[in-house]
Amino acid sequence: MGGTRVLLAALWALGAAGATALRIGAFNIQSFSDNKVSDSACGSVIAQILAGYDITLVQEVRDPDLSAVSMLMEQINSVSEHEYSFVSSEPLGRDQYKEMYLFVYRKDKVSVVDTYQYPDPEDAFSREPFVVKFSAPGSAIRELVLIPLHSAPRHAVAEIDALYDVYLDVIDKWGTDDMLFLGDFNADCKYVRPHDWAAIRLRSSEVFKWLIPDSADTTVGNSDCAYDRIVVCGAQLRRSLKPQSAVVRNFQEEFGLDQTQALAISDHFPVEVTLKSH
Repeated sequence: MGGTRVLLAALWALGAAGATALRIGAFNIQSFSDNKVSDSACGSVIAQILAGYDITLVQEVRDPDLSAVSMLMEQINSVSEHEYSFVSSEPLGRDQYKEMYLFVYRKDKVSVVDTYQYPDPEDAFSREPFVVKFSAPGSAIRELVLIPLHSAPRHAVAEIDALYDVYLDVIDKWGTDDMLFLGDFNADCKYVRPHDWAAIRLRSSEVFKWLIPDSADTTVGNSDCAYDRIVVCGAQLRRSLKPQSAVVRNFQEEFGLDQTQALAISDHFPVEVTLKSH
């Protein structure tokens, strides 16, 4: 299995290196902490997955001292011929349970222009978005804004709807509408039901295009739910998308894992989209 993993990672990295397109992923790595990254089997697969992207949003990061993130970056940079760096939020949450948003990015493809923590004046979010503006000179769009969300499941409808207010805030702050909203929205099954969509401005407004369909399954286990999503807005960014590139990445099949091995890594699959080169 190890040889297959190395070959797959090499092929994935070769494909990424040979193109100037920009590959962006979002991965909820269940309870990402020292224990997960120090497990050699889990850490190796996670590093190889992230080394296939130019930018990855990682969620459920429970690592306030960044020790797990530091180990992860060492692993990524050991399997990739390209250098990766990161930017992260502070620990976020209304109670003792905190998570961080982590963006891992390839330094020769993108750079961080600016960041800010959405102030959340209405306290709509359990983990308010940590907003990052990236420069991507080799892609069809020179700058884009990434807005992450890992919603609290029971409040998913309200939190996804409140992303519309983040959209307005980013326009007011940075004067751009070229944005990707991405993450584990918990946007399906018992948390967001079909009748809920009408109350979600991010869905009802034609300004936004949902790239991961309701029919997708982003879960590793036996459920069939499109929890993880990518939503785009902005005319220039929408034109920059590579057609049919928004997909769920089934790492269980890719790395030849059984379900138990896959669930040890996460209960979610990554979702991704690719931007064309300029």
